[in-house]
Amino acid sequence: MIYLDSSVLLAGFLAENRRPPAALWNGEETLASSRLAEYEVWNRLHAYGLGAKSAEVVPRTFARLLVIETSREVLARALDPLPGGVRTLDGLHLATLDFLRSGGHPVQLASYDRRMRAAAQAMGVPIYELE
Repeated sequence: MIYLDSSVLLAGFLAENRRPPAALWNGEETLASSRLAEYEVWNRLHAYGLGAKSAEVVPRTFARLLVIETSREVLARALDPLPGGVRTLDGLHLATLDFLRSGGHPVQLASYDRRMRAAAQAMGVPIYELE
């Protein structure tokens, strides 16, 4: 399973100089993310005035993902210390990822965020190489 944080999803929607490789989307691995990522993506797209243009592609993208709800178990994990002094939303993503691992799912993290990758590595989470 590959957990996508919002940086990867946004790179796919915005005209950025980095884009997730096609192999990520076309591979055999299950792609997962938090419901939180959906809110982050819409927030940024609306901020850039791209909400209306994205009305079809964002739901199609999230339909391809295993979307993990921000459950009490995830929030409880987020209350415990996380390595590297991560920001609040990143901590919720890492707690979601850790929730998946605690259920016996081998998970890799796909992220462009350096701090997020470092914190995940400190937790023993393998990093999916995007470049």
